[in-house]
Parts: sequence; C-alpha cells; structure tokens
Amino acid sequence: MARKLGRTADHRRAMLRTLTTQLLEKGKLVTTISRAKELRVTAEKVITSAKGATLHDKRQVFGYVTVEDTAKKTIDRIAPYYKTRQGGYTRITKLGPRKGDAAEIAVIELIEYDNIFVSEDKDVKGKDKKSKDKKVNA
Repeated sequence: MARKLGRTADHRRAMLRTLTTQLLEKGKLVTTISRAKELRVTAEKVITSAKGATLHDKRQVFGYVTVEDTAKKTIDRIAPYYKTRQGGYTRITKLGPRKGDAAEIAVIELIEYDNIFVSEDKDVKGKDKKSKDKKVNA
C-alpha cells in the first residue's frame, strides 16, 4: 500500500511529479524520509522508462516529468549512464530531525550523481557556464 503523506490523491500525485522532476534536474534533494521513500519508487520508474529505446518509453518520461529540458536530460544523460544497472538508481541518507517540527529529514540522491551532473556545469574550456554569460565592458 502506498503512503498517503497526508494529502488527497491528486495533491499527492502532483507533489510526487514535482519532486521527481526536481530530483532528476538537480540530482540531490532534501526532504522527509516518508516522502523520500515514496519518491524513490516514482523516480526509479521514470529512469527505467527513459532507458527504453522506444518512442512509447520516451513519451512516458515526457508525460510524467513536468519540465521539458529535464525530461530531455533524463533521456540523453541520466538513462544512458545507468544502462547496465538493474535498478537501484537512488540512495537515501538520513539526516536526523528537523529543527521546527522534529520531522525526520533525509537526502535522496542519484547514485554517482557527481559523475552525471558535474561535467555538464563545465564549459569545453573548463570554465563555468555562468561566467561565460557575463560581458566585460572595456
């Protein structure tokens, strides 16, 4: 039985889609343990669908992930990285209680996300992409 997370079915479904999109976009996410455990299920299903080569698999990913660029990145970068892996794409690490309400907090991250996400932040010359956008006035 799935966790209800104190939400209606529609709200829960929308929340999990958003969390899945954020996880695939950033590679790492801090949330409560119960949300992380439920997020693991949906994120791994999306990555498994992205590993498929058919048009149907790609449409499943685009239908679930809420940001188009993140869906493309999932298909082009994340899924090929996990091509030989049979599941287990995420890791949950407990952080302890949250200060405000003592809810148990955890970090959910993609396995070896540094290898996937760090290389995209660097330009061909080794400079950050953000520094390329700034123009120098002479």
